[in-house]
Amino acid sequence: MAELSGKRIVIAGGSGFLGISMAESFSAAGAEVAILSRSAPLVTGSWTHEVWDARSLGSWVDLLAGADAVVNLTGRTVNCIKTPDHQDEILRSRVESTRVLGEAMRAVDSPPPTWVQMSTAHIYGDPPTLVCNEDSAEGIGFAPTIARAWECAFEESKLPNDHKHAQRGVVMRTSFVVGRDRGGGGGALATLRLIAKLGLGGRAGKGLQGMSWIHEDDLNAIIARAIVDDLMTGAYIVSSPNPMSQVDFMRTLRKVIGMPIGLPATEWMVRIGAPLFLRTDPELVLYGRYVLPKRLMDEGFEFQFAELEPALRDLCDRRD
Repeated sequence: MAELSGKRIVIAGGSGFLGISMAESFSAAGAEVAILSRSAPLVTGSWTHEVWDARSLGSWVDLLAGADAVVNLTGRTVNCIKTPDHQDEILRSRVESTRVLGEAMRAVDSPPPTWVQMSTAHIYGDPPTLVCNEDSAEGIGFAPTIARAWECAFEESKLPNDHKHAQRGVVMRTSFVVGRDRGGGGGALATLRLIAKLGLGGRAGKGLQGMSWIHEDDLNAIIARAIVDDLMTGAYIVSSPNPMSQVDFMRTLRKVIGMPIGLPATEWMVRIGAPLFLRTDPELVLYGRYVLPKRLMDEGFEFQFAELEPALRDLCDRRD
């Protein structure tokens, strides 16, 4: 973890799974952390909290003045049934929050010089076997369209190079984050672990779809580095260097939790069961992508958890 002592960091959309993990990590590294969210986090910690609606300016703007960095995580979860209303919320929550942060940057005398913006590795679509890196073509479909709109809003909103307070912008195209529940939710791993414990964590569909993942500690370390390293700029894939197929991911998870059985689910079973029992989009299960963090590897970032089994054992042991 990079040295953050004395840094003032604002985490927008920081009351959930990723935000609480990040706030705890940054605070432990010596930073002064403020969280912006619609409602207060369900847990308390060594951070402050300010309410915002992620759409309009308010008293929260004052937190940006003199801050060293802002990290924007805001966005409605994609772990849902993709009704038209939900699709609209997924898009607007990302674009509008990014735009209002840009307005806030222009409303204060000393905006943060660094803006770290969350994005998604889903921008590369769902190629069945292709391994993507930052140089790969972007995909088509709903999720890549959302990602492009999100990143476009960021480019338009951050302070440009010719501004007197130019900002260094870093975009994090993040994969599936595995982490533990600190009171802000356990992310998708909590659901997968439950499914595996019930003996249902076998092959889904063909089972060959990519599952690119990253341990929360590595995610936090990468974002901390982006805050302090002036050479980091532009888009990065934030993922372990070892993506796996869905069937291998679930086999590893079952091994870690000691469940020998993993019943398979055909595609039609997933398409019926995912919305009915898990209230989520079956395509999140049936499709995936293999991505590699080429830029991070080229720049010498050392992953603490590059392999899946040690990552899952760390999280499961600490939870249990």
